[in-house]
Amino acid sequence: MTEKRPLEIILCAPRGFCAGVDRAIQIVELALQKYGAPVYVRHEIVHNKYVVDGLREKGAVFVEELDEIPDTDAPVIFSAHGVPKSVPANAQERKMFYLDATCPLVSKVHVEAQRHYDEGKEIVLIGHAGHPEVIGTMGQLPEGAITLIETVEDAEKFEPKSANDLAFVTQTTLSVDDTAAIVAALQKRFPSISAPHKEDICYATTNRQEAVKQVAPHVDAMVVVGAPNSSNSMRLVEVADRAGCPKSGLIQRASDIVWADFEGVNKLGISAGASAPEELVNEIIEKFAEHYDITVSTEVTAEENIAFNVPRELRA
Repeated sequence: MTEKRPLEIILCAPRGFCAGVDRAIQIVELALQKYGAPVYVRHEIVHNKYVVDGLREKGAVFVEELDEIPDTDAPVIFSAHGVPKSVPANAQERKMFYLDATCPLVSKVHVEAQRHYDEGKEIVLIGHAGHPEVIGTMGQLPEGAITLIETVEDAEKFEPKSANDLAFVTQTTLSVDDTAAIVAALQKRFPSISAPHKEDICYATTNRQEAVKQVAPHVDAMVVVGAPNSSNSMRLVEVADRAGCPKSGLIQRASDIVWADFEGVNKLGISAGASAPEELVNEIIEKFAEHYDITVSTEVTAEENIAFNVPRELRA
């Protein structure tokens, strides 16, 4: 029996599920308990295959659009990322019973955008084209009311109708540093642009990025547990790279580990995106324990104790 090589694992904390994701998953589970299967869910409830597959096994049916759902009395749930206003309007037209699992921090951005619009302001949304959260936020207002800005270059090229009546909102799962650079470019060009009352990037995104920034410079490699379509997970990989970690990458499951990537790694950092459950982190640690003689410690950079209520219909 060959002796296992030692490997020091440093876990980033906070990591994994945030309050919005926790609430969204709970909404699907409680709806299944209360109303029975099937429960229809528009778009992946959160961006994690393991979570979605688990809910599918319990009787959740995932669709991309409402027109894929037959006429039914079964509950229809909107995902944590939020939806354009046309979606609940369409559900009402079809007399569907729907539950909204939009994260309250995404709803806050929707309310802000509406407020700015009502005040006659032109709105800039900092975010990633095609992301469901961006589609949902842009769909709160009439077409053309919101301009999407993805990069500093976009901010420098943007030509508003009136430089004095501008406001910006942001996607909640962006890189804190990237967003700060885009905001700085906008504020330099348009000093009177209105900013959110309170940071739009959510507490969980900020905390997870901060934890990775602390750990990344002190490890030889960083693993982020999460899905490639999860914006906040992808941002954690970028944050690790920028913080000076020589190797960082995304892993969905233990079966995805490419062992050759970890040759010569003595210290490994592990974090998880806000939609990745802790059992996947544990599964990956156990897999490393089969190959290495591991020691595990945790670097805690913030404490989180936020919880959001589920919709009234599902409360006991």
